[in-house]
Amino acid sequence: MANRTITVAAIQTHFGNDVAVNIARTEKFVRAAAAEGAQVVLPPELFQGIYFCTRQNPKWFETAFATEEHPCVIAMRKLAADLGIVIPVSFFEKDGPRYYNSIAIVDTDGSILGVYRKSHIPDGPGYQEKYYFRPGDTGFKAWKTRAGNIGVGICWDQWFPECARAMALAGAEVLFYPTAIGSEPYDTSLDTHLQWQRAMQGHAVSNAIPIVAANRIGLEENEGAEQRFYGHSFIADHRGEIVAELGRDTEGVLVHTFDLDEIQSYRADWGFFRDRRTELYEKSII
Repeated sequence: MANRTITVAAIQTHFGNDVAVNIARTEKFVRAAAAEGAQVVLPPELFQGIYFCTRQNPKWFETAFATEEHPCVIAMRKLAADLGIVIPVSFFEKDGPRYYNSIAIVDTDGSILGVYRKSHIPDGPGYQEKYYFRPGDTGFKAWKTRAGNIGVGICWDQWFPECARAMALAGAEVLFYPTAIGSEPYDTSLDTHLQWQRAMQGHAVSNAIPIVAANRIGLEENEGAEQRFYGHSFIADHRGEIVAELGRDTEGVLVHTFDLDEIQSYRADWGFFRDRRTELYEKSII
């Protein structure tokens, strides 16, 4: 019997204020990835428009919708069903009076398996997300898609080892992180892309699990607030090695195939989960 495999992809591109244009651009890259055999295709965080969290303005709440009413979710559901692929769809979610930075897990038939809400919400110069988003209340899960079991986090989540470990413990076989990260307004000379990559490479190593990270590129202007996104989307294998990467300004897709059975054997051999001491961790939690 042949080993189980999964072919994953990350999209890297730029976005503007026109939602329809952004959806069309994303669809183009999703189709390109699917043409290369991708079974799970990851667009960047909040690809509906510019990354509006650089400023606080209540007008942006008008761009949030309930899951099944959001234009990005509607479009990607149809596309996923047409292509027979999985798409984790990042979107600005409105749930009654509550607002979240969320991902709809769209399976190969266009059905929504559920929604993950961003758990860790940053608040600082250029990334004023606490004004817009409540901390997520969904917890961390492994989603059983027809392509394989996947875990998803969103941007700032990717810096927290607890997030990756929780998804791995739940049975995720690949972790996906849609992202919007770039320059730091308080220090324009600061470039964090290596730290950003290394944090996730560490998750890959310590959980013996592949990582897929999709970032945006380009300079965006939001009523005087500028942010330049640094790209460097990548795919890392279960040993933490980067097996595919795009540069700072390159548009495109990354595609890579993993042997899930081989990775499962490797993970068991290393004993990371065998040797956990949960009884000690519980005593040390603050």
